Amino acid sequence: MSATPRRRGKAKYEKNDLLDPPAKVVTAVRRRGNVLRLGRTWVLIASVLTLFAVLFYYNSVSRGSPNTWSKNEPTQLTYDRGSEDVRDDTDAFIVADIPGKGKGMIAIRDIEQGERILTEEPAFLVPSQVSESPSAVIAKLLREASPKDREAVLNLSYVHFPENLDPETHPDEVALAIFQTNAIAAGKRVGIFPRSARMNHGCSSAFNAVYTWRDKEEVLVVHALKKINKGEEILTTYTNSKKPRAERRAFLEKKYGFTCMCQVCSLPDSESHVSDRRLMDISSSYDRLATWDQRMISGVEAIDTIRLIWSIEDEEGYWSERGQLAADAAWVAAAHSDAVATSEWAELAIEWYAYELGYDSDQVRDMDRIAIDPRSHPEWGTREVQRIGGPGRR
Repeated sequence: MSATPRRRGKAKYEKNDLLDPPAKVVTAVRRRGNVLRLGRTWVLIASVLTLFAVLFYYNSVSRGSPNTWSKNEPTQLTYDRGSEDVRDDTDAFIVADIPGKGKGMIAIRDIEQGERILTEEPAFLVPSQVSESPSAVIAKLLREASPKDREAVLNLSYVHFPENLDPETHPDEVALAIFQTNAIAAGKRVGIFPRSARMNHGCSSAFNAVYTWRDKEEVLVVHALKKINKGEEILTTYTNSKKPRAERRAFLEKKYGFTCMCQVCSLPDSESHVSDRRLMDISSSYDRLATWDQRMISGVEAIDTIRLIWSIEDEEGYWSERGQLAADAAWVAAAHSDAVATSEWAELAIEWYAYELGYDSDQVRDMDRIAIDPRSHPEWGTREVQRIGGPGRR
């Protein structure tokens, strides 16, 4: 995040994962025989946010009205190495000032699709249950953080700071506002990741990086969803962007205090309408896919729906969540005892999971096992036998 804590209510072109789950890396919520497409499991985040919101409103009063950004997002950016840029130890990007946005990540070399851009430990994690006031909890955790992490967190910006409070005399409330603006889900906890927090937002085909939390390693990893050329901004997405432009903008303005002018939101109206229709078709197709669980459509129809989603996404340039989409197809094929199709879809899932989550992710290992032995899938043979067909028929 870009603004300093002294800049009250400064709108940031940054994310607030506590307020809305990003759609860039999704985890299917599975029940036996179920293909259910949701975002991450946000019960914990919603609970923490609800608790924090209640106590925050109880301890303070009105919230500020953040400014909005309206400047266009260039596809390639120039930067001044003599400014306050911060080089990451991966040597893949710098954090630089970006017109209209504050700070952001800029690639300083070509980054290949699927390359890990960043691995980051949290500055601190908030437990699933807290008994103190939110501001006291965050202030305590911030004091316990290392000096380097503390400084990095306090350099992040924030929105919705109460207008009746002075940031200079209410540092604990500033820390809370920073947390609420920048927090990311971390398993059963919520954390602050100062370097990852520098990624700005892009909708649909505009974002080019995704992040995910790894419980075993207790780190956040960021991967390039697409090839990112030197000089391009590294963007993630703060919300489910498979919605019309007006809905996306309204949400981002309300939650994050900015008017999105990413490449997709900046399209001429005629092109934006076409993009909106594609995104709505993708969403409605996911809804149809979910009905396979209720046995409302056959396995063949479910696979045809997945192929349709893939085709529309190709037209839109929306590449996120494809590992899970292919894994869903493998799920359907296994349930209907089509070994060849199960293996082929699992191979495709490996490819796309590797881009989004890394070749060393649990999802890739799981799909590798399924690709080798389709009958090892936990849903094998739970539905009537059907020839489903693999991704080659896309």
